[in-house]
Amino acid sequence: MKNLIVYAHPNPASLNHFLKQTIVENLEESGQEVIVRDLNELNFNPVLSLDDMNGQRMGQVVNDVKIEQDFITWADRIIFVYPIWWTGMPAVMKGYIDRVFSYGFAYRYDQGIQKGLLAGKKAIIINSHGKSNAEYAESGLDKALALTSDTGIFNYCGFEIQQHFYFDKADRASSENISEWENQIISFLNENK
Repeated sequence: MKNLIVYAHPNPASLNHFLKQTIVENLEESGQEVIVRDLNELNFNPVLSLDDMNGQRMGQVVNDVKIEQDFITWADRIIFVYPIWWTGMPAVMKGYIDRVFSYGFAYRYDQGIQKGLLAGKKAIIINSHGKSNAEYAESGLDKALALTSDTGIFNYCGFEIQQHFYFDKADRASSENISEWENQIISFLNENK
């Protein structure tokens, strides 16, 4: 399987970086193809400009967007790894989606009916966040996150979401927590080759 990892965290000592490396190592050990797009390392421009918007409407994108779209076209599965900050994704990941998941590439409308153009591609989403899962459930933020990301972005564009991991209290995770999360990811990847 051809796997594209789209990763957003600026700290190479972060939990997210560790989880990304766990994924890379597991996939490579199982003989799968892996490409990582580290948005912070790439200094990806997250700002959707007026020129971007006008170009998208004409089916034209600038080179940095085209490169990312080519990686998505290549992949069978895209694995998104990013923290939840202020109840959403980091700005660089949101900007990646704004610019790369463009009209005519990721979705379009046929006679007023929306169509996801990335159908047939699988997605795994891995998020860490500081609050507990219980706090998110109590406030309804768990449903809001699923609605805005899973439904509003990934399903909208046609992805089949294989799994969405939420690793909670990540800012104070114990080594046991981290080991458990690592095992969850590895088990899932081994079952879904």
